[in-house]
Amino acid sequence: MKIGILSRNSTLYSTRRLVQAARLRGHEAFVIDTTAVSIDLGYETSPLRRRYPQIDAIIPRIGTSITEYGLAVVRQFEALGIATTARSAAIEQSRNKLQSLQLMQQHELPIPKTAVITHPGTLYKAIQSVGGLPVVMKQIYGTQGNGVMLVHDIRAALTALSTLQRGGQPVLVQEFIAEAKGQDLRVIVINGRCVAAMQRSAPADDFRANLHQGGTAVSISLANPIKKLAQKASFVHGLHVAGVDLLESDRGPLLLEINSSPGLQGIETVTGVNVSSEIVAYLETAVNKRSQRTAKKR
Repeated sequence: MKIGILSRNSTLYSTRRLVQAARLRGHEAFVIDTTAVSIDLGYETSPLRRRYPQIDAIIPRIGTSITEYGLAVVRQFEALGIATTARSAAIEQSRNKLQSLQLMQQHELPIPKTAVITHPGTLYKAIQSVGGLPVVMKQIYGTQGNGVMLVHDIRAALTALSTLQRGGQPVLVQEFIAEAKGQDLRVIVINGRCVAAMQRSAPADDFRANLHQGGTAVSISLANPIKKLAQKASFVHGLHVAGVDLLESDRGPLLLEINSSPGLQGIETVTGVNVSSEIVAYLETAVNKRSQRTAKKR
């Protein structure tokens, strides 16, 4: 099998590990710079297929800064019937925090109380609607804890709104779960299975537990209710590979967000699980099933 990994940086840990895992499992793997992929339309034969004639599957690692073009590239590969760990629609609805929260609400999955604002005049009402100060304010796009702020008074909230609101984008105002004590859970779900999980703890001077923000982590075993919640969250987003973030509250576990291309360094280092190999194994299954369906049609 030939696997293309869509990534702008071949030296990143996750990209390197995926290439290594694919090759150790007997496949040919190579990195494709997402921004270097030319999208040509209106031809009888796809120029993309001519450039990558034998590719069987892709692993999209689409950065936030190139989301729109990255989605277009993934759609082009999908149109050719190439297997992927994440379809463009699934990446899109998980990448947009507002869309993701709405989706989970529709499926009656537990999420923090959240208000959406676009104007300073609605800020006070939004804060009251989620339980009052302090509150967490978030951009609808953002990864690794960036674009997330904890505010304790209305003046700080107004400043945060001005900082977070870019180009008229909505800002999320979310209840602060104090009882979580700066801890959350990251669960990797692959093809409906929870293959690895860790509990992350924020540093003493922060509330964000992301490892990129200086957090620490330990490997954990998941209780069945949390497993089922992570699995369902992955399923409703249409993701075959997902990083699911949750936190514990007094009313039970709450889903924070879903990542379609979760970082692998932290979870592999902390848990010792070869997540990269699990991802490639999923692609093997997906490509085999697709080949069987094609054979039956003949």
